[in-house]
Amino acid sequence: MKDKIWLSSPHMGGDEIKFVQEAFDTNWVAPLGPNVNGFEEDLQNYTGAKYAAALSSGTAALHLSLIMLGVQPGDEVICSSFTFSATINAIRYQFATPITIDSEEETWNMSPKFLEEAIKDRIANGKKPKAVVLVHLYGVSAKIDEIVEICNRYEIPLIEDAAEALGATYKGKALGTFGVMGILSFNGNKIITTSGGGALISDNEEYITKARFLATQARDNAPHYQHTHVGYNYRMSNICAGIGRGQMKVLDEHVALRRKNYAFYKEELAKYEGITFLEEPENSFANMWLTCILVDPAKTGGITRDDIRLALEAENIESRPLWKPMHLQPAYEAHPFYGDGTSERLFNMGLCIPSGSNLSDEDRNRVITVLHAVLSK
Repeated sequence: MKDKIWLSSPHMGGDEIKFVQEAFDTNWVAPLGPNVNGFEEDLQNYTGAKYAAALSSGTAALHLSLIMLGVQPGDEVICSSFTFSATINAIRYQFATPITIDSEEETWNMSPKFLEEAIKDRIANGKKPKAVVLVHLYGVSAKIDEIVEICNRYEIPLIEDAAEALGATYKGKALGTFGVMGILSFNGNKIITTSGGGALISDNEEYITKARFLATQARDNAPHYQHTHVGYNYRMSNICAGIGRGQMKVLDEHVALRRKNYAFYKEELAKYEGITFLEEPENSFANMWLTCILVDPAKTGGITRDDIRLALEAENIESRPLWKPMHLQPAYEAHPFYGDGTSERLFNMGLCIPSGSNLSDEDRNRVITVLHAVLSK
C-alpha cells in the first residue's frame, strides 16, 4: 500500500515545541496562561483586529458571537448555505432559525442579491434578521463590499466566518475584520493548527471581554464560585496556545505553499476541457486553503467528479466533494432558503484535491498522474 496523501494535514514548523515545553517547565498546563495571552496578541497583530479571544474551537467562537449580539430563541439569523455545518449549528445552539442564502458564481460565497432578497422578505413577514453570518469559503473573499453595504443599510450586524480564511485579505485588509466580529479556526486541517481551537476577533472590546468571561464558565469576581450568567467551557488551553504561537511563525509560509499547490494544479490541468477552478477575485489575496475544481461531464467526455475521486482513492489519495449545502441537509432542509441552485450545482460538480502545505513534489506528482490518467481517457 502506498503512503497516504491527505487532503490537508497538520504541518508543524519547528518552534511549536519550544512554547509547549515552556508551558511544562513553568507548570502552566492548566487553561489560560502566558501562551494564551501571547497567541491572542499574535492574532491581533497579524489580522489588525484590536482584540482577540483564543477559544476551544471555531464553533465556540461562532456560538459566542451570536450570544454577544443577543440572539434568542425564535430569532432569525441569515447565513451562507454553502459551508460546513458548524456555521449553522451555532445558530441552532441559540434555538434561533437559520435562513440560508445561496452562492454566487464568481466567488462561490453568499450572493448579495439573494441576501438582500431574504432581508426584505423576512422584514415583510414581520421578523427582521438578528445577524448575518458570512463564510469566506476555502479562503476566498466573498463580495464583501456589497455585503457590508447591505448589512449597514438594513442595520443588521455582520459576523464573518473566516475559519478557512486566515491569511487571506481583501483590498489589503484581513478577512474576518470587516464585520462586527470574525471567527477563526485552528482545527487540524486548517492553514495553521493548535490541534483544535479557534478565536473570536473584533474591534469591539466589550464583545471580546464578555466572550472571555462566558468562555471561562462565567465565573464572577468573588472568593467563592459565584455565577450570575450561564457560562461555557470554551477557553483555549495554554498548551494548545503554545502550538499556535509556533504556528504563527510559519503562517505566511503555509499560505505561500498552498498557493503554490493551486498554481501547480491549474497549470497541469489547463489543457482539459471541463475542468475549472475557484478563482481569486479582483482586489483580493486568497490563502487557497484547499484547491477546488469543478468537473463538467458535458465537457470532459462524461468523466465526473466521482470518477476522479474514486481513482484518487484507489491510489490512497484523499480528496473530498465540496461542502453539501446546508439547505439540502436533512437537519436543515425545512428552514427558509433563498437562491437559484448555484451551490447545489457546485456541490454536484466540485472536488477538493490534496492541498496541504506539507505536500512534497513527489506527492503532487502522484496526484497529478492520477488526474492525467482519468482525464486523458
